[in-house]
Amino acid sequence: MKKILYTAMFAMALLSMTTSCKDYLDKSPLSDISEEDPYKNYTNFQGFTEELYNCIPMLTQCDYHSCWNFGEDEYWQPSETRVFAYAVDQGNYWGWNDCFYSFFHTGAPGTTGTDRFQKGHLWGLSWYGIRKANVGLANLDLLTNATQEEKNLIAGQLYFFRGFFHFMLMQYWGGLPYIDQVIPADAVMRYPRLTYQQTADKAAEDFQKAADLLPVDWDKTTVGKATAGKNNLRINKIMALSFLGKDLLWAGSPLMNKVSTGDANYNKEYCQRAAEAFGQVLKICDETGRYQLADFKDYTELFYTYNQSYKLPGLKEAIFYENPNGNWRWNMVNDFRPSTLSGSGIKVYPTANYVDLFGMANGKPIKDPTKKDPDSGYDPEHPFKNRDPRFYKDIIFDGEKCVKDGSKVGNDAHRQYASLYTGGTYRTATPSKDCFTGYLNMKFTSQYCNDWDGYRENNNMVLSLIRLADVYLMYAEAVAEGYGSATATAKDYTMNAVTAVNKIRERAGVGDVADEYLTTLDGFMSELRRERAVELAFEGHRWTDLRRWLLVDKEPYTLKKAVYFDRAKDQTDADRYKNPENNHVVNLREEVLSTRHFTEKHYWLPFLKSDVQMYPEFKQNPGWE
Repeated sequence: MKKILYTAMFAMALLSMTTSCKDYLDKSPLSDISEEDPYKNYTNFQGFTEELYNCIPMLTQCDYHSCWNFGEDEYWQPSETRVFAYAVDQGNYWGWNDCFYSFFHTGAPGTTGTDRFQKGHLWGLSWYGIRKANVGLANLDLLTNATQEEKNLIAGQLYFFRGFFHFMLMQYWGGLPYIDQVIPADAVMRYPRLTYQQTADKAAEDFQKAADLLPVDWDKTTVGKATAGKNNLRINKIMALSFLGKDLLWAGSPLMNKVSTGDANYNKEYCQRAAEAFGQVLKICDETGRYQLADFKDYTELFYTYNQSYKLPGLKEAIFYENPNGNWRWNMVNDFRPSTLSGSGIKVYPTANYVDLFGMANGKPIKDPTKKDPDSGYDPEHPFKNRDPRFYKDIIFDGEKCVKDGSKVGNDAHRQYASLYTGGTYRTATPSKDCFTGYLNMKFTSQYCNDWDGYRENNNMVLSLIRLADVYLMYAEAVAEGYGSATATAKDYTMNAVTAVNKIRERAGVGDVADEYLTTLDGFMSELRRERAVELAFEGHRWTDLRRWLLVDKEPYTLKKAVYFDRAKDQTDADRYKNPENNHVVNLREEVLSTRHFTEKHYWLPFLKSDVQMYPEFKQNPGWE
């Protein structure tokens, strides 16, 4: 009815128009706007640049179900084929474009609106952002009505985004043509793919230019004072240096070095350059306090906020976010909780083998979850006792309270408290959807997220693509591999690699890296990799880390496991629910749920066939021809 009414009204309006109005309508819609208007002063040019922020992908809110972890860290409901994680498990990387629930999905190229169904599309948004950054850079000379500070801010943002969008693509697809100019519509495409390191060098140049031009804090600039207190998401020097370091560390990692040079070891030169960039970040943060590690008591606020008027999480530790548009990630509560807590959703749970990486409070790893270890203190009959404190922040295990108001579930203790033992309610009520692995994720949700207690609303979850803890760990990796020792330092920053790792552990109340892991570089790296797995758990880093370390096709990283155990009969339920971390279990074992059969081709995503057929110089990744 509205369409009919509007059509009639529009027809009447047309009949009443004069000849002069018709002449006006015959003009091109933009014919009254000068081509120089978007660039003539700072206000206009910044308005042009703002759209680049909207091109930052929204990795954790694409379509109805949020799927962003593709390592061995999560196990999705095996009957659900629409999530990209399922395609990855099957070795079908073509699913990046075919699977509905994937932030890689091509979607509508250049879509930058607020619709969550378009915001996650990494591929289209990145290429759109690269072109827009190039258009801006090509018109910098038109910005004459501006101060030098204003010119620097515009140029710095444009250089950053050009490097950022290339980096976001190359870490999944490998070396690319580095597009650093506006390509005319009638151009004959002959831009060859560069090696990974050649592409990274181009991105590094852009990140360095951005770092040289941008301030540490926009609030302290003349321009930024007009929006003081609202500049936290604006691209700054620390963001540019952080991505410069990450770009160089990735370029120096075994996978990227192998495809560029044939050498499957770390490239020391790239690692040293990365260490210097990260060292600059840490030095600036030490001197200014612009970014700081959060207190552990506030750890959950790094990942989500509840009932705080949709306050952005991250505190002062989050350096660079995914696109923050939107609040609660759609269906996340339903997906993270078994049917007995949340009736709908596609279910996803942490794998048991990944949870095993959360070692002991004394800093020692769990070598075999089925065996007692006097050295670390781990006991398979008390598997939840004296664990890394982050285990208790991120993971729901057997016996933990999951429903605040027990009357909502008929005071059924096996629904109110996590019954994750073999045959427990959380694992058997609806076999096709209930907890397959024996653990639940609560890094991004309250433990009381369910259909009754009210924790499904008034939440805000936004992922940090880089936070300060990540910088410390990347610095440690770059220094150790660049200079060959856990006790090495960067040239201009005095913290050594192991101290950087221990700083993150000490924040969490975890013991330092044990001396036995400091005698060799390989020993230290094994603990550093475990530390990245724990501190950055479920934050979207694991798959890329495994790939760049040349581990994604090797056991045990190809396995996804479940844990099974029985509750010991020497405990009453009342005792078990009072202090679940001390619970006594027996017959603990782990079983493989799925095995990934990967080959070397599974280190990179394939390009669409239509892309590699555009011109001969644009080559497909090996194995996907």
